[in-house]
Amino acid sequence: MFGTKFSVFTILIVLSMLAPCMAEEAASAQSEAEALAAASQNPVASMYSLPFEFTFDYGAKDGDATILNIQPVIPVTVGDWNYISRIIVPLMDLDGKATGIPAIPNGTFEGGDVSGLGDINYTLFLSPAKAGKVIWGVGPSVSFPTATDDRLGSEKYSAGPSAVFLTQPKPWTLGLLVRNLWSFAGESDRKSVNQFLAQPFINYNLDDGWYLTTQPVITANWNADSSNRWTIPVGGGVGKIMKIGNQPVNIRLASYWNADKPKGGPDWSIVFALQLMFPK
Repeated sequence: MFGTKFSVFTILIVLSMLAPCMAEEAASAQSEAEALAAASQNPVASMYSLPFEFTFDYGAKDGDATILNIQPVIPVTVGDWNYISRIIVPLMDLDGKATGIPAIPNGTFEGGDVSGLGDINYTLFLSPAKAGKVIWGVGPSVSFPTATDDRLGSEKYSAGPSAVFLTQPKPWTLGLLVRNLWSFAGESDRKSVNQFLAQPFINYNLDDGWYLTTQPVITANWNADSSNRWTIPVGGGVGKIMKIGNQPVNIRLASYWNADKPKGGPDWSIVFALQLMFPK
């Protein structure tokens, strides 16, 4: 009887000694998850990352589309400023006409299936290294005519300003990214580019790395008539910050319905994103 009581007493003492360490480890893990969530939801965070974003468009009259955007983010800090390079490399697979694809501001081309590289976009954000309650970044954005088929790009060099503003009061991230591109060179037989993009993003962070999100990409082709100018998605989804081995990743799945769209554009889309994160 004495031995049994002694064993129980010993176990209780050991557990009481381990409890603070376990609680500290859990708190550290939670803090790390919150920091990763905040960085992954901030377009101008000083963190290297490599997002892969798949968009599956459905409901267009002339066929569906699959787009993979590879979007490396490369931050450099110089003095009191962060210089954030964001590159978008689009890989596309289209079943038919390319109506309403953001990379083709004037696209409505006849033809069968086509796959390949679209127009690569580069944006450089200048942002304060010491962020306040409102985080911001501004800079130039340039699109290059790198498409491997004329149905996959504008065949124009385009450039314009881009800006992002956000705030992160726990457990929220609230922000807006805007951009407008105008063509200045390229194939003379293709229409000029005057394209607006706005991406509001709202994230509500939950426990264990989970979060709710909506971040629709709203576009406007100012050269089109009013009935074919806007693409306005409505919807949202869920995401999770986690680790695969020692690699932090951000996984997101969402669905959007196009409340407004160009004639022949898709009715709705599914977006799946996998972001590899490399904290400094």
